[in-house]
Amino acid sequence: MSTKASGIRLAKRLDEVGFSDIVQIRNKAMALRAAGNKIHALHGGEPYFETPASIKYAAIQALIENQTHYAPSSGILPLREALAAKLTSRNGIPTSPDQVIATVGGTQALYGAFQSVLDPGDDALVFSPYWTPIGDLIRGTQARPLLVPTSMARRNGVRSTLEQFSTPNTRVVYYNTPQNPSGVVFTRAEAEEVAAFALERDLIVVADEAYEDLVYDGKHFSIASLPGMAERTISCFTFSKTYAMTGWRGGYAVAHEPFMSALRKIVLYSTNGVPTPVQYAMVAALKTPQSELDERLVGYRQRRDLLVAGLNDVGMECEPPAGAFYAFPNAEKIHKNSRTAAEILLDKAHIVTIPGSAFGAQGEGHLRFGYAITVEEIEDAVSALKKFLS
Repeated sequence: MSTKASGIRLAKRLDEVGFSDIVQIRNKAMALRAAGNKIHALHGGEPYFETPASIKYAAIQALIENQTHYAPSSGILPLREALAAKLTSRNGIPTSPDQVIATVGGTQALYGAFQSVLDPGDDALVFSPYWTPIGDLIRGTQARPLLVPTSMARRNGVRSTLEQFSTPNTRVVYYNTPQNPSGVVFTRAEAEEVAAFALERDLIVVADEAYEDLVYDGKHFSIASLPGMAERTISCFTFSKTYAMTGWRGGYAVAHEPFMSALRKIVLYSTNGVPTPVQYAMVAALKTPQSELDERLVGYRQRRDLLVAGLNDVGMECEPPAGAFYAFPNAEKIHKNSRTAAEILLDKAHIVTIPGSAFGAQGEGHLRFGYAITVEEIEDAVSALKKFLS
């Protein structure tokens, strides 16, 4: 028998890529529920309402009309036209249909963005705490995420803080607003500081605008709308949060050349595009009246205020988040280690949260509570929290 070492191995670029902590916690919560326990699920990132009927019917109509064949891998023209109009009018980013590409969720847009512009050995500046998969998406290109504390940047100045953490190998700034998990919403003035830094250093910005329609204080501002930034920004969006379409996997990116050609290659040779019926549902979603979006925002605000008040009542200090649908309180009253705090809360009170350290070192000492659930579920969770901490 040969003693030669096997040549079967994984590609080395996956050595630093892990699995989401959020998925692992979700699995443990599901096991507890399956065992008959009542679980207070505040760990998720799903909207509190179901996909609207008009969107569902658009997909059904597409199926009935046999819109089930190959579509252009970049997206059907009616969708790209509607997205270009939306980006131009609502985001202030003048866009033509050939500057937009449909993606399988916002995650594929971000994956494509990083794969398009990062080489092995490059660095990417990431405001932290950050959405967990971003670090792995960057490491998957064999580049390095450099964590920039958001609180420090807002306190000491965004541009000067970026300068402090930048290296000669820095090529990209990952810019997320509203932020997951903290709910921070960068102002226009802060966006201008990031833009000035990117222009001065000749950097590329990957903008993550997944929660653009969930801003409670102030207004969402797209960095690509600033002078000189559309040419160096890949802006990534999703239908998941605004329209409760998490399982539909609809997203998109907007960019100029040469980025768009790279994005087209990545989509073509990975998924060959978004499923055709889903694209027609995306077109229908874009026709949602603003009044409906405003009404849902009122519902999110109600939930935010209820949860934040409950957290502060039990001594878990929490500032009301300006955007998204997560609260990020200090959890040191439970335990200084956020993973231990999350485990204690799950085991003792059956409240499911995400440890802050899952979002980078700057999240340590905190827990992420999602409030995109029913009001009754929030009230039950707050009651369980008060009983546990009393």
